[in-house]
Amino acid sequence: QLQLVESGGGLVQPGGSLRLSCAASGFTLDYYTVGWFRQAPGKEREGVSCISSSGGSTNYADSVKGRFTISRDNAKNTVYLQMNSLKPEDTAVYYCAATLFAVCRLYEYDYWGQGTQVTVSS
Repeated sequence: QLQLVESGGGLVQPGGSLRLSCAASGFTLDYYTVGWFRQAPGKEREGVSCISSSGGSTNYADSVKGRFTISRDNAKNTVYLQMNSLKPEDTAVYYCAATLFAVCRLYEYDYWGQGTQVTVSS
């Protein structure tokens, strides 16, 4: 069974950092483009970042450029999202997703995790 599991969320103060992990089970992520998305209460889901299967191509939403970094360790079957300089507006449930589409884009993904809550508050 193909499964993605997010972890690493939590409560952090503004200006703080978190690293989210997206671990795959039941399949290898090597051939998949992986994206991170988030959804805040009352808002539509937003694409945050993505990384191609080789890791050679990445993309970021304007709202997180310069603060978030996506990376992958195919040996560990895991993709990471390092989030620095967090702001209250980053508060949301964060989801990872995977697609066999080779181009790194922030829409149309096939497999989704259950999400992890990130709360930025003092």
